[in-house]
Amino acid sequence: LSTALDRLEATSQLQSRLSSLSFSSFPGVTAKQCDNTCYADGWSECYLAQMPPLNPPTTWTSAAVKELKVKLRTEKDSMVTVYRGDIMTVHVPTVPEANKVCWEFATDGYDIGFGIYFDWTPVTSRSITVHISESSDDEDEEEELEGPVGNGDVEKGSKTHTNSNLSEILPVYRQDSHLSVQGGSHEFPGEGTYLLKFDNSYSLWRNKTLYYRVYYSA
Repeated sequence: LSTALDRLEATSQLQSRLSSLSFSSFPGVTAKQCDNTCYADGWSECYLAQMPPLNPPTTWTSAAVKELKVKLRTEKDSMVTVYRGDIMTVHVPTVPEANKVCWEFATDGYDIGFGIYFDWTPVTSRSITVHISESSDDEDEEEELEGPVGNGDVEKGSKTHTNSNLSEILPVYRQDSHLSVQGGSHEFPGEGTYLLKFDNSYSLWRNKTLYYRVYYSA
């Protein structure tokens, strides 16, 4: 019993010491009022890093689908297959020689999901890399109808990102990339890595042929 009482007293003293600390005690942290919302790991929401807001991307479309496909067929790794149920993520780090990332893409026959995120983690490699992941959606779920869709049709395959360093620039939406070239650009918000997601996770049967290019602009 005495051991339990000693632990309770020590815990009470620690909580008292923590409550006396202010944000001004830590360099680089601005003091502000906050509520007592806490998370499973015990951290108050005020202690969670606040990512600065990001400007929306500049986007455009073009009817020159055939021209883009002809050009990209001759470029290495610019024509790929995104298999049914898969998500292809292109990781594009920021570079000091440029201030903007640009993209263009089109598909054969059917639409594909597309979205952009920004990872604020400091850049350790300047290589553009591609990662493929499988959808965790229930395989017994019916496939969505494919074809022309409205801008409000959010990808069923979109995932909730738990990485606290990740900010959303453009949520994943199905794009009519089989009808027109989908392009855009975004100015660097700082150092980090862009994640361009080509999402075919909603499709249970159809692979998608994707033509794309990503490049920098000053």
